[in-house]
Order: sequence, then C-alpha cells, then structure tokens
Amino acid sequence: MCGILGLLLHDPSIDAASEIAEGLSLLQHRGQDACGIVTGGPKGRFFQCKANGMVRDVFDSNAIARLVGGMGIGHVRYPTAGSAHHAEAQPFYVNSPYGIVFAHNGNLINTGSLLHFMDADAHRHINTSSDSELLLNIFANELQKTGKFRINEEDIFTAIGGLMAQAKGAYACVAMLAGFGIIAFRDPNGIRPVGMASRAAAGGRDWMFASESVVADASGFGGWEDVRPGEAVIITRASVSRRQVAPPAAFAPDIFEFVYFARPDSVLDGISVYRSRMAMGDALAEEVRRVLAEKKIEVDVVIPVPDTSRVAALNLAQQLKLPYREGFIKNRYVGRTFIMPGQQMRKKNVRKKLNAMALEFANKNVLLVDDSIVRGTTSKEIIQMAKDVGAKQVIVASCAPPIRFPNVYGIDMPSRYELVGHGRTVEQISDAIGADLVIFQTLPDLISSVRQFNPAIASFDCSVFTGEYVTGGVDAAYLDHLERLRADNVKGKAIVGDVAVLEGKGGGGARDTSGSEGASVSGSGGPVNGHDDTIGLHNTWKSS
Repeated sequence: MCGILGLLLHDPSIDAASEIAEGLSLLQHRGQDACGIVTGGPKGRFFQCKANGMVRDVFDSNAIARLVGGMGIGHVRYPTAGSAHHAEAQPFYVNSPYGIVFAHNGNLINTGSLLHFMDADAHRHINTSSDSELLLNIFANELQKTGKFRINEEDIFTAIGGLMAQAKGAYACVAMLAGFGIIAFRDPNGIRPVGMASRAAAGGRDWMFASESVVADASGFGGWEDVRPGEAVIITRASVSRRQVAPPAAFAPDIFEFVYFARPDSVLDGISVYRSRMAMGDALAEEVRRVLAEKKIEVDVVIPVPDTSRVAALNLAQQLKLPYREGFIKNRYVGRTFIMPGQQMRKKNVRKKLNAMALEFANKNVLLVDDSIVRGTTSKEIIQMAKDVGAKQVIVASCAPPIRFPNVYGIDMPSRYELVGHGRTVEQISDAIGADLVIFQTLPDLISSVRQFNPAIASFDCSVFTGEYVTGGVDAAYLDHLERLRADNVKGKAIVGDVAVLEGKGGGGARDTSGSEGASVSGSGGPVNGHDDTIGLHNTWKSS
C-alpha cells in the first residue's frame, strides 16, 4: 500500500515542495518504508529527493529548499514485493520521451508478460523490481509512439488508453510531464483510490491529486472528486481535461481501504470512512449478541485495539449497552506492525507499541474489538497481554470476516500460509491466537456497512475474504509466484546490486555510491511544448 500526491500551483514562482511534504505526512499511514518528492522547475528541470524513512525525517528544511518548482509529485511507500532498498523509492523518472515523473499505488498481475514486451519489443530497460517503474515505461513507450516534437492532451489520453489495454491489476497513478502539467489515472476497476480538488489562487486555481481526501481538506482545497475507474485527468495551468480511456469494467474498490487502511476523516468514492466504520460496529454488535447468547457468555467491558477499531468498538458498545474502555495505551512512535517485514519483528514491536492497563482487564470478561485479523501475530500478543494483567476471558470481535486469501492488488498480505485464517475454522483461529472466542463480521454485513453510503457502487473487491479476484488472471501458479516474491525471508534481499541506482533512463542514468546529500545527475530529454532545454534531474539521496 502506498500514498500518492500531485500538486500544481497556478503561480509557478511559488515552490510546491513544502506543501507536498505536508500532504505526504497526512498519508504517512499508507507507507512508512520510504518517501520521495520530485518537483518541476524552470525550463522543464526536475528536482528530486527521496529516501528510506518517514516524511518528517527525509524532508527537513534543507531538502525542501532544494526542491524548486511550482508543481510536483510525492509518494510514500512500503514494499509488497521485492526490494526495500531506497533505489526503489518513488517517484520514478525517465527522461525520454519528454521527461516523465511517475508515482503509483497498487500492484500489477501480469508483470511477466509486460517485462518481456519491454525487453523484446519496446527495448526499454527496467532497472528495479518495482512494477511502478514498469508502468512508467509502458506509459513512456506509448508516448514515444507519437514521434512528435510537441505533444498535447489527445496524445496523452491515447497513451494512457494504450497502457490500460496492457496493464492488468490495480493502479492509481500520478505523473508529471516536464514543462507541461500533472496527470492522474485509475485502473478500470477502480481498486485503488485517487481523487482531485482545487482552490482559488491569484489569477487562477491550484490543483491537487491525492490518495485520500484528507490531504485536500487540510490544505484548503475544495470540491473533492474521485478520479473515476478507467479515467485519466490532465491538468495544466491553462486547462483541466478529463476522459474515460478504458472500456467499462466492474467498479470494485477494495473494501479493505474502509476496514483498515484509509484515515477515518477521509471520503473515498463518495463514502465516509468514519461513517462506514460506525456502521461496521452496529452490524458487528448484532453478530456478537447472537453468538454470546448462543455460547451463554457474559461480557463485562468492550475494549478497542487502537487505533483503527475505535470507531466501530464505540458503536458496538453502545448497541450492546456495555461499558467502553480504553485498555491499551499506544506508543505513537512505532509503525504499523502488520506491514513490518518478519514475524519476529512484528511480535517484538507489538509490546513496544501497546501497553495494557491492568485496571481495565483484571477479573473481567473482556471483548476486544479489532478491525481485522491478518497473520494473527499481533492478535496473539495482545490477547496474551490482556491475560497477563488479569483478564478472566478474552473474546475477540473482528470488524472483517476471516482473511483467507492473499491480496494481489497492493496490500502486504503475501502468503496464504502466513494468514491465520487460511485453511482454519473459526474455532481453530481462536485456538491459534489464544482467544477464548473469536467472532467475525459476516461478509454481507461488511459490504452493507460500506455500500449503504453509496448505493451506486454495485460491488467491492473482497478477494482477501473470498479468493475471487475482480480482474481475473489470478490462479494458483500466480499466487505461488507472488508468495515467492513477497516471502518475509527474501524481502529486502533483492537489491539493485550494491549501490543506489538513479532512475534517469535513456542516457540520464547514473550511480550514486556515496549515500550522501547533494548528488545531481542531468540527462537529455526531448522537447515539450516547443522548448528543447536540457532537462536536469537534480537529485538528493538522503542516507537511510
């Protein structure tokens, strides 16, 4: 899972970098592995800074000062496959044709055939294991076909349509063309989110693309609209152009965005994440009431597993007329555990992240409410923590059904065999995590909890619960391949040689072995909108 952001200021003399960095900090929950910004400055020149680490650490005042220009692209990342090396931090860049910067959230499912095409037919070199770089080069290849000195919106729409005809999977993308403007597009099923907003500026309007609406709200942008599935949007300082460039497909946003990933103060595809989680709590309360009556168990207190489940837990407690208490105190300086590489690291960090207050657990039957149970590592540790401080019984209620299948669209649920729900009954899951009882939300109730706020969405991608993948093309052989790529014991090993490699292609590539700040590399790019100035990628690699 990643967060993407594009910003175009109407006044090109105002640098966009500081505002992009602030926006990325609001998307930090979507990726804590690496972050990057590339800005477009005078004469079509690009300025770049990216590194492993958190936004607040990478983008200090010195880094921001070197990012010149009134438009730019930003990205926060955690890797779902392959390398965690900073050479794969986004945005990516190619200097031919025209100079393109690109950031992507999602995952492709046909990378093998696309890589062969890039090598055998397009003759474009893919330098990392990231399918984001692959998507960028598909886009670049489609633009290259125009053979034009100047390109226009029509050429870009055609190129994105060609990309969508080839790429299969989930992708929400933002891009920037040197001296031209910013672009966003979304896969035909709309699996991953991206939207747009604007605000008044002297003489015109500023424009923003972002993964979630909260970024626009915090930055004073209004009129938030989701980029539609299969749609491309091109924004320059002179115009805004939108077009459906892919044939109609089933609109199926990933329901797990609402369960876990998105911030509660965001609105995705017309649905308030906060309201949907309230509804999840209401629906889960009915299932909990039924199961507790059947098992003849009485609960003394409802305690959420912070933070994502708080909204649902509060509504559940109100419906069941039970006390709601904060039993866990969270250390806010430890990242999300289920996106950490390695089970041992996840287990170790749970107790660094949460501390149980004995006062709320001692001699009580406790109902813990969590958003979901993925690997079970976190749940097992939390349940043991509750028992260590005196809980008599620990019942777990999950806002999501059992997760039994891997996510292939950009969320790090890699191996079927790492998922505690795979091949287990509810009773076996309960035993595996050490709970006295586990109660899961039903899938129809989960879908209803989200869909009621936008009935126009006929379906959601629920593949982690059902194993039914909306794009097709996912079989046992593909899952085996994906699991090998994503396995915990290989993540981070597939680095790009032993040096950091800059992503300037087509004559602009260079190696940086210093790991220091201030390195720069220039490459020759094609002319855009009539000028043929050399496009320089001024690059800052921060030590990771």
